[in-house]
Amino acid sequence: MGQFRASLSSTFSKHQILRWGVYGAIIGSLSGIAACTMLYALEWGSFFLLERLAGYHMTKPAGEHLVPLVSHAPLRLWVLLLLPAIGGIISGLIVYTWAPEAEGDGTEAFIDTFHNKKGLVRPRVPFLKGVASIITIITGGSAGREGPIAQVGAGLGSWIGQILKLSVRERRLLLLAGCAGGLGAIFRAPLGGALTAIEVLYREDFETEGIILCIISSVVANSVVTTIFGTHAIFDIPPIKFSHPFELAAYGVLGLACVPLGALFVTTYFGLRDHFFRKIRLNKALIPAIGGIMVGIVGMWKPQAMGGGYGTIQQALLGQLPMGLLFTLSILKIATTSFTISSGGSGGVFGPALFIGAAMGGAVGQLGHHFFPHIVTNPGAFALVGMGAFFAGVAKAPVGALLMVCEMTGGYSVVIPLMFTSVLVILLTQRWNLYRMQLLNKFQSPAHQSERVINLLQSIRVDEVYHKEIPVPLLPEDMTFAQLKRFMARTRESFFPVVDESFRLKGILSFPYVREVLFDKSIEDLLVVGELSLPPVSIGIDETLYDAFVKFLQSGYSQIPIENNSAGVVGLLRLKDLMEAYHHQLKVMQEE
Repeated sequence: MGQFRASLSSTFSKHQILRWGVYGAIIGSLSGIAACTMLYALEWGSFFLLERLAGYHMTKPAGEHLVPLVSHAPLRLWVLLLLPAIGGIISGLIVYTWAPEAEGDGTEAFIDTFHNKKGLVRPRVPFLKGVASIITIITGGSAGREGPIAQVGAGLGSWIGQILKLSVRERRLLLLAGCAGGLGAIFRAPLGGALTAIEVLYREDFETEGIILCIISSVVANSVVTTIFGTHAIFDIPPIKFSHPFELAAYGVLGLACVPLGALFVTTYFGLRDHFFRKIRLNKALIPAIGGIMVGIVGMWKPQAMGGGYGTIQQALLGQLPMGLLFTLSILKIATTSFTISSGGSGGVFGPALFIGAAMGGAVGQLGHHFFPHIVTNPGAFALVGMGAFFAGVAKAPVGALLMVCEMTGGYSVVIPLMFTSVLVILLTQRWNLYRMQLLNKFQSPAHQSERVINLLQSIRVDEVYHKEIPVPLLPEDMTFAQLKRFMARTRESFFPVVDESFRLKGILSFPYVREVLFDKSIEDLLVVGELSLPPVSIGIDETLYDAFVKFLQSGYSQIPIENNSAGVVGLLRLKDLMEAYHHQLKVMQEE
């Protein structure tokens, strides 16, 4: 909570609230318009190519019936075979000719841009990424729309930051806001979109500095989409509730099933990319066509494994698909998604992850209902939990996934099993991660490079360091030079605070500065210590060692008197003490 408050204080200092509000609203509006455009293009493109041309009559989620027409074309398997390859060629030519950074998963590109590219996105990338991804999906490629819209929205945020000539830090925040707006709009999940944008950057951290800006953008973007398409959630679910404690055991089985499935997804996805597609000696623009042909081959057998698959998710949530088919589709979707994205096709992996989790969840739910009908009463609830838990495990983004799934379905009644299963999957899948650009925490990110140089001295107070047991030799300001010489003969010290009768610091006497007059006997009874002392420099007992270090540098002294408001000079802080304290604190941090 303290970190969150500090982030807010930093973000909204100097009366920036209005400015950030305007930026967030502008980015949210643009992201919302981009999401609406993508939704229309996906629905109409899929209708004409997959339904009319290929004759594959797709099911639709309850909240996305944007095309009022019905196709009665017969199924043409040869078209279903070739269509993904044609889409792969067109998408590949667009990406590799004009915007190679739009290759593959858009969320991964967004994470990379935030950490390693100072939030800079070329203005052409959002448009080309959107076009290439739409072509991939409407031709049957197995890809999600969230990755593209995340990169499109992030690109819009970066573009605005570049136009306004904002700093690198501010541009990165606008990048986050654009991603949040795109996700919040495309899924009609404003809170889930905002939190996913700041969570997916790290495996064990949040980019809390961007939360307010992301919420503003996500809410505005969602408002744009719901104004046009209505407020209905994307998926309908039957009445479900979690009421039987023993049902958690069945959800635990679902979590255990998601672990090897997640490992299979990640290893297949990266294995095909690194050890197969990238070793093909062809023009990169043509390789997505090879992946497309492989998708088409699978699609000839099970066309549900092609495309976005939201209609199949809807059927799994309603319990309308048999257990065997659901299990088969969970495996085939891993294959088709890997063929599509690993080969260089443009799209996202969030949607396919939801599909895989829903299919496996539906299968486990039906199995549990068969053996324990009084405990597992609604298999569809397992499909919902599987959606969130599987994505949370492979993407290491449990909070955003939980909220996103709840907002997409309205299934808030299963939050408890969703939390339980997600945490179980995350704990058991630490070795696998779908987003390789994702870092452990902020201190590994170049975006927070300046914060890695921690000023340890600011965390230590003077009172914690100085030696209270060592008496301080104070010199009264009216002490004569003759008395000083006799005093010098009895001490090994060479640095003395000079004080008045109330023990208030009046100056500093250092032996090296009186060396020139040390043997002049004619002034022994004429000079007093107050006339020989240097200007006073002191440090408060409650100040930090960083403050003391600055005074050491400015004064050139090796020791500085410590003053307490009520007691005057109470001790001496030696530069040696400061350095030892710094070294000790550094060693403690390294051990931790």
